[in-house]
Amino acid sequence: MDAPKQNIPVAIFSKLGAVFFFMAMATLVKIASVRVPPGETVFFRSFFGLPIILGWIAMRGELRTGLKTDNPQGHFWRGLVGVTAMSMGFAALGLLPLSEVKAIQYAQPVLVVIFAAMFLGERVRAFRLTAVALGMTGVLIIMSPRLTAFSDSGTDPYLAIGAMLAFGSAVMAGLAHVFVRKLTMSEPTSAIVFWFAVTASTLSLMTLPFGWVWPTGPEAAALVGAGICGGIGQIFLTSSYRYADASVVAPFEYFSILLALAIGYFVFAEVPTAVMLIGIALIVCAGILIIWREGKLGHERKQARKAMTPQG
Repeated sequence: MDAPKQNIPVAIFSKLGAVFFFMAMATLVKIASVRVPPGETVFFRSFFGLPIILGWIAMRGELRTGLKTDNPQGHFWRGLVGVTAMSMGFAALGLLPLSEVKAIQYAQPVLVVIFAAMFLGERVRAFRLTAVALGMTGVLIIMSPRLTAFSDSGTDPYLAIGAMLAFGSAVMAGLAHVFVRKLTMSEPTSAIVFWFAVTASTLSLMTLPFGWVWPTGPEAAALVGAGICGGIGQIFLTSSYRYADASVVAPFEYFSILLALAIGYFVFAEVPTAVMLIGIALIVCAGILIIWREGKLGHERKQARKAMTPQG
């Protein structure tokens, strides 16, 4: 298929759609996570997202060719890391407020800079190092009240565990992003999306002997709904990056923190603390700085390639 032309309004709408559906997914997961274990939740999220993904691939006319892969091992490792990230994130949602989990997970783009330097050989200069330091400071500010649980016997230790799970989820999601970058060099987008859903469904099913529960009607509805919302969100996300550069649409990811704060307050009666809001502000600033810098570097690379192209 030919690459679509730039369409910034469509790209922004798609990104906001992805944010909305992923936040709806997180809300449904939090509702179910009171009793349903993370492995079971990951299975429902992945398995019931598959029909949505297959329908999208069919609409793009890529059902016959788009699922072929020359790198099954790469898809397996990307799936394993992604499933670990999801499992830790879903477990954290059962222990911490929704907005706090989302805020800690915003460390992902900051961590991607570190992992890209470690595993992809990308150069990281002073500007991005400063942004990384700013973002990690924000994460530590958010997590600090929770980590005192290990030294204060009057504080619930599960809150500290939840904070570490949320951060672990961000770490694994950052690693997954690096795996996806490598896969995009040889694999079509449709194959990456489809095989992740298949791998995640298979790996999460292997947790069945470790304490799955029979969901109640409302829990089953929440789990299936999470899978459908996750599948739709994935389609919107992929579409947003098809119609505009990442630097254009990525900042709209931070709209989700407003949704998380609103949903946390009105649905789960969660009131954000001043410390958490300060940490969120630092992480968001760091993320936007990194996105701006990535966009500028991408533009400079394009201009350099253009200058080297022979003119007719």
